Order: sequence, then C-alpha cells, then structure tokens
Amino acid sequence: MEGQGAAPDPQLQQFIEVESQKQRFQQLVHQMTEVCWEKCMDKPGPKLDSRTESCFVNCVERFIDTSQFILNRLEQTQRSRGSISETMSD
Repeated sequence: MEGQGAAPDPQLQQFIEVESQKQRFQQLVHQMTEVCWEKCMDKPGPKLDSRTESCFVNCVERFIDTSQFILNRLEQTQRSRGSISETMSD
C-alpha cells in the first residue's frame, strides 16, 4: 500500500499545525467573549457606556494575562519534568 511507512509531508504537517493554532485561537476568543459578556453586559443597548466598556477592557486584559500565566506555568512544568526524566535516564 502506497504511503505506508513513508515520512509525513512537511507541508501537510505545517498546514495542520497552522489550522490547529487557528482553531485554538478561535476557541480562546469565544471563551473570552462569553466570560466577559456575562461579567460586563447588564443590558444590551445601542452604545456601550464607559463603565461597561471599561469592564470589557479589564476583563479581556485579565483573561489574556491569566491565559499567558497558565501557558508559562505549563511550559515550566514540562521543562522541569523533561529535566527530571533526563536525569533519571542517565
């Protein structure tokens, strides 16, 4: 059977990775929108008042800060596990 055991196509791998990143970004935006909407929007109207606008700005900034903190923490954890695994295999 053709293609079995062959190395994956690098262009296809890159395309899949880019599409996966797009999907993760869209999910993050959707989640952030939902959280901030529930937190800040009392009653939808034709315009945002300054209090609601400020709430949205703060909510989005905190959401981004929190997401970045979690990603950094996960990376640190993976790195420390990697160095522990390397030490144990020596």
